[in-house]
Amino acid sequence: MDNTVVSTGTEGNTWGGGSTKPLSASYGKMMMWFFIVSDALTFSGFLAAYGFSRFKFIDYWPIADEVFTHFPFLHGVDAPMYYVAFMTFVLIMSSVTMVLAVDAGHQMNKTKVTWYMFFTIIGGIIFVGSQAWEWNTFIKGDYGAVQTKGGNILQFGEYVAAEDGTQKFKRIALRDFTTAEAKNRVRHENKNGLWYVSEDELPSYTIDEVYKGLASHSNILVRTQLIDENGHKTVLSRAESLKAIKDNGVAVIEGANLKANEYGSPLFADFFFFITGFHGFHVLSGVIINIIIFFNVIIGTYERRKSYEMVEKVGLYWHFVDLVWVFVFTFFYLV
Repeated sequence: MDNTVVSTGTEGNTWGGGSTKPLSASYGKMMMWFFIVSDALTFSGFLAAYGFSRFKFIDYWPIADEVFTHFPFLHGVDAPMYYVAFMTFVLIMSSVTMVLAVDAGHQMNKTKVTWYMFFTIIGGIIFVGSQAWEWNTFIKGDYGAVQTKGGNILQFGEYVAAEDGTQKFKRIALRDFTTAEAKNRVRHENKNGLWYVSEDELPSYTIDEVYKGLASHSNILVRTQLIDENGHKTVLSRAESLKAIKDNGVAVIEGANLKANEYGSPLFADFFFFITGFHGFHVLSGVIINIIIFFNVIIGTYERRKSYEMVEKVGLYWHFVDLVWVFVFTFFYLV
């Protein structure tokens, strides 16, 4: 039997199936594009689910300008969206430095590639650190609220004069009008002899303490999470405020988690943690990969290969992460 293999002349090609590369791209770049497209579909599904929930519960959804008002080292300063805008600027600038790194690689300029990769890594680290700080601030909360029997959130505040002469509702933290009384009750833990029984950290105040604090401050009113036709949350009268806490209040909520959210619907917190966490994982992965490529650039790996294509491939991933954040930023913070 003749087992002679007939040569087609294409075995040495990257793809082994023709004389040209699909779309003039190497195998590695094509695989990166396949990954990016599949990952884009995953993010699209998550954001579509968020958008559906957002508009289904549009009358109860938290207002982003009231949630993301913090800025590091500026406690008590009302700076809505400022830090989120800073994070976005840093990530976009890191994408610019990545473009410059890829361009320097095409020119076989090792020094420029090294510096631009370094700046890209620093930008990614700042973004991941900022996102961790934002998570921590969101989890801890700043004001506190009361949850009703129906799961609605009641917030506290007072009317103050705005710069344009109108009355503006300013939130007040529970600690500013509520005094905690001596408590004998402790949290259920195994070390207390209660096996297989556990519960979350006890809130700083009880419903009764909040009610007493509200009753002793005539200027404080309760605001529900229901948004009116003017885009503002509904503020109750003084009598309605006291009645709402006394008759319907069941739990004091501080911060946000997967069960409750002092800013409004718990679905907002669920989506926020999941989607921004998923994106943050992508950024962290990109930073780690960039660090590996960075050290390869330093030791001259790509100089010996006479190609910086690896920098270009990781650059595609980094641009994708940047683009996804633009959509996440739009959905969570602007819409």
